[in-house]
Amino acid sequence: MFYLENYYALLFLLLLPLFYLLRKLGVFTHILLPLNLSDWEGKTYSYKKKVSGFVRFIAKFLTAAGFIALIIALASPVMTHSQKIYTSHGSEFIFVVDTSPSMAAKDMNGKNRLESAKETITGTVANSGGSTFGLISMGADSALIVPPTQDTDFFTERLTAMQTGEMGDGTAIGTGIATAVYHLVSSEAPKKCIVLITDGENNAGSIHPTTAAKLAEEKNIVLYIIGVGTKGTVPIEYTDPTTGKLFSGHFDSNFNEQELIRLAATGKGQYFYADNPELFYASIKQIAEKQGVVQTYRIEKKLEYLYLKFAVAALVMLLVSWILRRFFLKEFL
Repeated sequence: MFYLENYYALLFLLLLPLFYLLRKLGVFTHILLPLNLSDWEGKTYSYKKKVSGFVRFIAKFLTAAGFIALIIALASPVMTHSQKIYTSHGSEFIFVVDTSPSMAAKDMNGKNRLESAKETITGTVANSGGSTFGLISMGADSALIVPPTQDTDFFTERLTAMQTGEMGDGTAIGTGIATAVYHLVSSEAPKKCIVLITDGENNAGSIHPTTAAKLAEEKNIVLYIIGVGTKGTVPIEYTDPTTGKLFSGHFDSNFNEQELIRLAATGKGQYFYADNPELFYASIKQIAEKQGVVQTYRIEKKLEYLYLKFAVAALVMLLVSWILRRFFLKEFL
């Protein structure tokens, strides 16, 4: 909502029509010094009326608009924004995203698997007010990228920066789950869950996936798994983040889906298979609905003062008007 704190300042706007009225009546007039300049037996200087008339109109318009903007700045304009402040804990999610090189496979409607995961997670986070989100990158090892937070801008920024191969060539599913459990175990959220997004089998790490899934179940943390990508021969294009070397070609995409189903069941969760972006989004949306909780909140109004923006706009318009008059129209007053 937009409003002015000092409406009386708008009375200064009456000066604008008053000025033009006095100009019309001849009270305020330009000082004119008629002078024709020409070379000896040369052509007299001719004024380009059409161009100069248009420029004069622009200069007058900018002067009037700058004056109006200045008066609005004096009236102290304010924009109010309503913000929902949650006063109770929501659900807590940690996304464990596989960043192994195979996630560079382009079989998600022209995009690679990691790009599709980023877009889907971003859309889910943006529409899940009140929940807390964390992010773990999983490859041959795992690392916490974003601790559980409600700062969706920071979360999205770090998610967007993730690259295939940043955690090495491999898939340490057990380590990824265990890392997520470690950062969720002390949470006071009413519902806590891990969303593992992967396209491969466990082939790295020192923690067995089943051990990690049982640990999650013991700590009342639900484990969801999304198997992403199509099966068979798929195109891939991958740039090694360490060497900068580009790898391009095809590889045989296949993983033990039954093992992932069993693993999700051990963690008291569910397995989803997503071979296209639509199924991917539907899977995460279903997980968000399952983990939803009722939260209490209050509405808080945030004030944004705009006087400085109007003052700067006024200064710019008046300056441009002066430049047009002084250097193009050659007016000295």
